[in-house]
Parts: sequence; structure tokens; C-alpha cells
Amino acid sequence: MTQRAKIDTGGGGTGDTPDTLAETEPPVVHRPAGLTAAEVAERVARGEVNDVPVRSSRSTTDIVRANVFTRFNAIIGVLWVIMLIVAPIQDSLFGFVIVANTGIGIIQELRAKKTLDGLAVIGEAKPTVRRDGRAAGISTSEIVLGDLIELGPGDKVVVDGVVAEADSMEIDESLLTGEADPVVKRPGDPVMSGSFVVAGGGAFTATKVGREAYAAQLAEEASRFTLVHSELRSGISTILKYVTWMMVPTAIGLIISQLVVKDNDLKNSIARTVGGIVPMIPEGLVLLTSVAFAIGVIRLGRKQCLVQELPAIEGLARIDVVCLDKTGTLTEGGMDVTEVRVLHGADETYVRKVLGALGESDPRPNASLQAVIAACPDTEEWRCTESLPFSSARKYSGAAFSEGDGEESTWLLGAPDVLLPAGDPALADIDRLNEQGLRVLLLARTVHELDSPDVAKDARATALVVLEQRLRPDAADTLAYFADQDVAAKVISGDNAVSVGAVAGKLGLPGAEHTVDARTLPAEREEMAKVLDGNAVFGRVTPQQKRDMVAALQSHGHTVAMTGDGVNDVLALKDADIGVSMGSGSEATRAVAQIVLLNNSFATLPSVVAEGRRVIGNITRVATLFLTKTVYSVLLAILVVVSQIEYPFLPRHLTLLSTLTIGVPAFFLALAPNKERAKPHFVRRVMRYAIPGGVVAAAATFTTYLLARHHYSGADALGAETSAATLTLFLVSMWVLAIIARPYTWWRIALVATMGGAFLLVLVVPWLQDFFALKLVGTTMPWAAVGIAAAGAAVLELAWRWVDHRFPA
Repeated sequence: MTQRAKIDTGGGGTGDTPDTLAETEPPVVHRPAGLTAAEVAERVARGEVNDVPVRSSRSTTDIVRANVFTRFNAIIGVLWVIMLIVAPIQDSLFGFVIVANTGIGIIQELRAKKTLDGLAVIGEAKPTVRRDGRAAGISTSEIVLGDLIELGPGDKVVVDGVVAEADSMEIDESLLTGEADPVVKRPGDPVMSGSFVVAGGGAFTATKVGREAYAAQLAEEASRFTLVHSELRSGISTILKYVTWMMVPTAIGLIISQLVVKDNDLKNSIARTVGGIVPMIPEGLVLLTSVAFAIGVIRLGRKQCLVQELPAIEGLARIDVVCLDKTGTLTEGGMDVTEVRVLHGADETYVRKVLGALGESDPRPNASLQAVIAACPDTEEWRCTESLPFSSARKYSGAAFSEGDGEESTWLLGAPDVLLPAGDPALADIDRLNEQGLRVLLLARTVHELDSPDVAKDARATALVVLEQRLRPDAADTLAYFADQDVAAKVISGDNAVSVGAVAGKLGLPGAEHTVDARTLPAEREEMAKVLDGNAVFGRVTPQQKRDMVAALQSHGHTVAMTGDGVNDVLALKDADIGVSMGSGSEATRAVAQIVLLNNSFATLPSVVAEGRRVIGNITRVATLFLTKTVYSVLLAILVVVSQIEYPFLPRHLTLLSTLTIGVPAFFLALAPNKERAKPHFVRRVMRYAIPGGVVAAAATFTTYLLARHHYSGADALGAETSAATLTLFLVSMWVLAIIARPYTWWRIALVATMGGAFLLVLVVPWLQDFFALKLVGTTMPWAAVGIAAAGAAVLELAWRWVDHRFPA
């Protein structure tokens, strides 16, 4: 069969016997050739081109602006300028730290942008456009007004247009209208960008391109480097909002206390006032979060994993259920026909001719049909007069043929349990084959027209086509990883439930022996959720059911990741907390997924989940360091205001403490391995440690400061008092760091020891003593400071253990 034609119902031919001619030689429908090269050039010159760029990341200007022009950088910047005017350069070191942190944030995001832009080009789908009679894939930005764009199953409509050709074409417009049922499109019907083909094929003429087309907006929205809502970011914003409220009145009181109440040197008073305000701002926390996210994106990018939305990394850390589609995820795309089993005495040679003709009738065969084509070559004698492409909703395809001897027949190929009536004897054999993990298609002859709603009714079973799917070699290890990480794996497939269970069983999935036919699932969400919680393998799941199942799992408090590569997965991918698409999947699935596995390897998922857990777990860990500093800074300022005494620290002292007990350790801890699944209530979990830690640190430090004020006297007393208070605050802060660094590994112990050694170096090296204005005087007060710090550390241990018991995470 070298050509495929459809009968022209629009009229006869020329000559004396048009009816006879139509019966013996149906005319081939003319295929429009599309625009010529000259017409394309003319439209490009007029600007009628789809030139809206699809950005995969923020622009360089946006990155710089977002990192530089922040509320906290503005506050720090003003204080920095003041300190540069009134104090030595060492009291302005905090400003250089902000410059460094901002620079790190910009550099990391620019690196992430470069990686994302490169990967986005790799992952970009190229629509097929017909020009000068030839079809070729081009970039969406090269489409011009009037272009003829071809469509097949899974293709997304990238610009608005009007259907020019339609071959049983069904389009899903759910992303635009919310209506889940596919819409049959005929020539002349409009198509909207953002919709996608679920069955059949055809072509449409572009009527709106560039900024007029909705496609450009939708595509940019789908693939942009977005900073959408996440619990981590909103939690940090909440914390910073409360910090601002506390900081403003405290800072005002501190200013009045140091400038008005105390008759000190003006410049020294300003320096100590700024020294009290600066540490209240946890400016490094926001920047460190951005850096951790950006590094996570880069790490995943190197593994051919495209993160389309930055907070998706956080979402991955929180998942406790992953829904997997069997085909293309657990199994490889290719299939092999292992047997053609004829029924009711049919002739196998004839059956193979039918199968070969069915394979040729579909211009875009799926994996099953490709296996049939490979096993049953087409015959030139048969001619397809009408075809019905496969649809995941119908679960079968079909075609009508004019056979070589003039006989006409209509055939269906699809799911046996859909085409056969319940109780048919052949179903028992099929169940046995499915139990072996084999896939079975039924070839049936029908007496109805293909466009009849009853086309499958009374179809006569002719043969079973037995196919074997190839398992992905890494699937078993991946499922084992999820089981080890307390992530429940749910296999959700449109295939036969028993067959899906057999595949899952071969891969060692717990619960694979108890498969559920989705047609028996309760429609009520609560009841469905109970069934989902108690089972792991589901077959015969419709696209709408996949969506309902995701919603049901979410209603029980689960954080759900959904993987898939076919158009029937789009709705579920869109509604899941995290959508993961295969790079070779349909363009529509890649558009709605937050994460695209460009290497098509299911084995990449553990790395993706591990990266998410590393980022969110470590940010939660180091946030306690930053916010402990905020708490003790606010409390110290309040105690100083109430006591009407000098603020004990200069900015250089707190810059040194922040660098050694927070800044440097936080950077390393934020990049450390962390496999713990992220837990909800970020703000509560961080503050339940930061508040007692800050209170203990402030109390111990202020106690030392008051004792030192009574112990020392003379012109240089304030310097000695400050040094003693700094020693206590450093030791308590180091104990907070030591607790946060648990459980200990060699490098964590080395990190804590190095920070302690650096502070000791400052205390013993003369020029560092002068630079940071730190010099311990005598032995009584320094040892008293150490003793108070030790008592504070003991109280801190008891307080955090009580918090763990009283307010469990």
C-alpha cells in the first residue's frame, strides 16, 4: 500500500461516468503546499513573524536589580555610608560582607541563567511547518503569518489559527477552558494556542503571530525562570516582616539612648548605635537561600534536568507520594510483538495483512503500532479509505480498507477489555498473558462505520497481538530508593491493571500483587483517597481519573509528584504539586511540567529529590543561625536602652562574630548532603530554636557586660568590658553552631574547630587585636566570661531539648 487516500464526498469527477470513476479510483485530496519562500520573506520584512522570545530565565538586568535593590541592602547601605564617614574602616566591614554576598548571589544566578538558557534550547520543541510543499521543523520564533503548521498527537498549538486539514483530529482545550473533553476539529474551525492534539492529526493556518498570539504569553509563562509562591520564601518574608517591626522602635530607642542620654563622643556614639542596628538584619539569609536554590538548579542542569520553576526544588523536598506512568517511565518506549494468536479459526496470513495495513494507515503510530509495523510489513494491495487514530479516551484505533480483491472491511485494534463484552472466553487467556507482564491488543472486525458511536459494538474478535515491553534497567533501583526514603510510589497507567501489576511486580514494587482496575474506583474524593492510600498499582486509568487521583491524594495531606510523557498525563501533571516530564515526551507535557528530564531517564529522579531535600533541609538548618543573631541583637539593644548604658559592641565586633559563627559556617552547611524529607511549618520550626538560643545568648552576654562594668575602671574600661562581652557572645554563638552542625562528621568538626581557632588567632595576634579592638585584660574577668558562656551553653542544651519535647517538629 503505497498511498493513502480518503474518498472525496464533495462531488464527482469529469467525464461520462463520474460515479464509476469515484468507485474505481477515488481522487487524492490535494495537500496545500503552504507559503513559498518569497511569501515568507515578504512577511518577515513586514514584521509578521512570531518573534516573541521565550525566556527560560530572568534577564541579566532583572537578576542584578533583584539582588542589589532590596529593602535590607538599602538599610545596610545607609548605615555603611554613615560608618565610612564617622569610624575607622574596620567598623565598616559589614558593608563589604553585603557587597560580597550580593555579588555571590548575582554570579550564581547568572551561572544558573546560562545553564537554563542552554538547556531550554535543547528542550525546545520545533513545530512542523509546510513551505513550498515540504514539511520541516522550525523554531516557534520563525513562524510567520499564514504559515501552514502540521499537527499530530501530543503536539501543542503554538499560535492561533484556523484548521486547514483534519484527519479525525481531537484537540484538548482544557488548559484554556477547563473543559476536559476533547473537541473534534474540522476544516474551518478555529484553534487556540495552548491547546494540544490528543488524537488524529491535520494542519492549521496561522492567523495570529507575535505578541497578538496567546501562544507567546502561554509559552513564556510555562518556561520562565519564575519565583512563584513557596513556603520557604513566604516564611522568610514573614520573618523579615516581624524583624522590621521589632527593629524600627528598638533602633530609635538605641539612637536616643546613645546620643542623648549618654554624654559620649558623638562619633563613638554613632558607631555603637550602628553596631546595635546592623546585626538585627538577617540579610544573609535571603541571599543564601537564593544561592542555595541557584546552585541546586546548576547541579540538576549538569544531570540534564531542566528546572522550569525555581521553587520546584523546594517542592521536591516535600513530596511523600510520586505517581508514575508505566509506559515510558518504568518501561522503555520500544516494544516487540512476541505472538499473533488468531481466534475463531481466522487465517494468520490474512490477519498479518490486516495488521500491516493498520500500521500503514496511521501516519503517527504509537509504540504499540510501531511494534506491529515491524512484525507485519504492509502489503501494496490494500488501500485505506478512512482511519480512526488511537485515542487514550477510546483506547482503540481503527481503519477501513479496500482490499486487493475489491472486498471492503473495517477493523479495530485496541484494548481487549474495552472491545470485548464482559465474560468473553478470550478474556481469560488475556488475563493470563497480562499476569506475565505482557501487553495484549485485540484485532476485531466491525460492521459499523468508523464515525459511528457504536463502532465497537458487536465487533468480531479475530486475533490477539501479544507485545512485550522492555523494562528500564534502572527502574528497580529507583523504586527501591523511593521506598528507602519513605516516598510512596503509585503506578498509574491507562493499560490493563493486571499487566501493569506484573510489570510493577518484576521491579519489586511493594503492593504490586494487589492491582486495582480504575474503572472500579469510587467517584467520591474521600473514598477514592482511601483506596489510593491502601494500594500502589492502578490500571485502566483515564486522563480525567489521573487528575482526580492527584486531587484525592492531595486532599489527604500528601505532597504529590507526577511523572509522565504522554498527552494523557498533562492534566495530572498540571495539578500535581510537582510535574515531571520526560524530555522525549509530548510538547504539551513539557510545557506544564516544572521539571523536565532531558535525558529521559527515570533514574534521574532520585538525584532530583535528593537535591531538593539538600536545599530545603540545609536552609532550614542555617536559618536558625541567622535568626538567633537577630533575636539576641534585638534583646541586647532593649537591655541597653532600659539600663541607660553604652552599647557594648562596635560594628567590627559583630562583623567578626557573624562571619565566624554564621556567615562562613552557613555557606558550607547549606551545601552539605541532606536526605531528610522537608517538613512543613518552616517559620515555627526555625523560631522554636532561634528564640531560646537568642534569649540565652543575650542574657549571658549582658550578664558578662554588667560584671565587667563593675570590675573594670579607668579610661580604657569600655574596651575591656567590650572584649569580655564579645568573648561570652562568641562562645555561646559557637555552641549554637555546634548544635546546628550535628550529627557530626569529620568536616563538620573541622569547620567548628576552624572557626574557634580563627577567633583565638584574633585574641593572640597583636595587630588583629588592634584591628578588631579586642584585648582581654587580666585573668579574672576573661575566665568569668568563659564560665558564664559555659553556663549559657548548658542552659541552651536543656532549653532545646525541652523545646523538642514540648513542641515537636
